[in-house]
Order: sequence, then structure tokens, then C-alpha cells
Amino acid sequence: MLSAKDFLLLALAVGWLLFVFFLGYVLIRLGKVLRSTETLVVGVTDRTVPLLSEVTTSVVQVNGQLERIDTITTHAATVSSNVAALVSLFGATLGGPLIKVAAFSYGVRKAAGRKQRADIEREVKATIKADKKSAKATKRAKR
Repeated sequence: MLSAKDFLLLALAVGWLLFVFFLGYVLIRLGKVLRSTETLVVGVTDRTVPLLSEVTTSVVQVNGQLERIDTITTHAATVSSNVAALVSLFGATLGGPLIKVAAFSYGVRKAAGRKQRADIEREVKATIKADKKSAKATKRAKR
């Protein structure tokens, strides 16, 4: 028969055998997980490399367009400063005489308007005076 020591050794051997089978099962499952992870990494790598080259091409093209826009903006700033200088020069050169001409023409129009008004007032007064004289003459003649 089996002694207690033999029974204990047999139980220990069966436990050890179960432990080894369990570890084997875990290692097989872990191998499957690692294989699927490897497949995933290979798929990501296969898709990422062309995508990165397309992104690089796009970035290069965008940088070229940004350089063009920078050039256009620089030219627009130059044109703007030139126009400002031209307006300043025009204001300094022709602004003073132009203002004087405008003021003179305003004064001439104002004076002409006053003269015309004075002429009209003179004619109206003369007409009123003549009408009064003729009215007095008509009253005297009736008497």
C-alpha cells in the first residue's frame, strides 16, 4: 500500500503536472496574443509608411504656398507704403494750392451771388418806387 509519504509525493507530482499543463496553456494563449499583435503592428506599419510619405508631400506643398503668400504679402505692404507716400506727397505738393484755389472760387461765387442779389434788390426797389409814383400820380389826376 501507499504510505502517507508516497501519497504526498504522488499528490505533489499530480499538482506539479497540473501546474505545468496550466503554464503550457497560458504560454500557448500568450503566443496567440503575440502573433495577433505582430499582425496588427505589421498592418499599421504597412498603412502608416505610405500615409507618412503623403503627409510629407502635402507639408512640402503647403510650405511652398505659404512662401508665395509671404511674398505676395510683402509686395502688398510695399505697394501700400508707396501709395501712402504718394498721397502724402500729393497732399504736401498740391494740397495747399488746391485749397487756396477752392477758397478763392468759393469767395468769387459768394461775391457774385451778393452782387446779383443786390442788383435784383435794386430793381425791385426801383419798381416799387415807380409803382408808388404812378399810384400817387393817378390819385392826383383823379382829384
